[in-house]
Amino acid sequence: MKIVVCVKQVPDSAAAIVVEDGKVNWGDAPIVINPWDEYAVEAALQLTEKYGGDVVALSMGGDKAKEALKHALAMGCSEAILINDPELAEMDASGAAKVLAAGIQKVGDVEMAIFGKQAIDNDTGVTPAMTARVLGWPMISLISAVENIADGSIKAKRFMEEGNQIFESKLPAVASIVKDYSDPRYPSFMGIRKASRAEIPNLTAGDLGISKPENKVKWFGVDNPPVRDITNEKIEGETPEEIAANLVSKIMEEKVL
Repeated sequence: MKIVVCVKQVPDSAAAIVVEDGKVNWGDAPIVINPWDEYAVEAALQLTEKYGGDVVALSMGGDKAKEALKHALAMGCSEAILINDPELAEMDASGAAKVLAAGIQKVGDVEMAIFGKQAIDNDTGVTPAMTARVLGWPMISLISAVENIADGSIKAKRFMEEGNQIFESKLPAVASIVKDYSDPRYPSFMGIRKASRAEIPNLTAGDLGISKPENKVKWFGVDNPPVRDITNEKIEGETPEEIAANLVSKIMEEKVL
């Protein structure tokens, strides 16, 4: 089977965000593969190891996005493709879904397209479902395990607070993966060497046969949150009872209760 796993390049989760001149600035934070997408890559690799086939990593963005693709290659993906076109910059989720769907169709003969459950920069979590809608494929979301793939269908499990939900779907399908699926493997030394030498092709809107989709969501401005002055006060006393009494007095004085 052929699986396309969609990955995204994002700032490190420890990055401090500031707004400068109306634009988001991530500072000097390193750019890494979206952590949720590592679970998607792991799921795709496990499926092809069990059922045979190849995993193609797909991303859209500028040249820096190649680092995310190289990480996916180092983990074990057989091929990587970057959709890199200035015309397709600053897409919202609906536009990104149309571009990714075109990329998946360009790969051809794809039985599954797998995503992480969300990206940590925008955190919308809607791109997988929107991509499924554009492709006209079933959407199987938040998968924690795949029980079986046979006869053009997939049987999967979704973890819920009330228990596990088991469901089936016809293929091809789009899936999103949660961290309960499996811990992502570490890239091997040979995988890293192979990824460093890999030639990653760039696809443009023209290559995909599309024009820039119209954004459905427009950002009119971005502001830093208001600054709040916060002070700390340590409640002291000779005994625990005295400390508790002083704390109650302070709470009442500040009219917290």
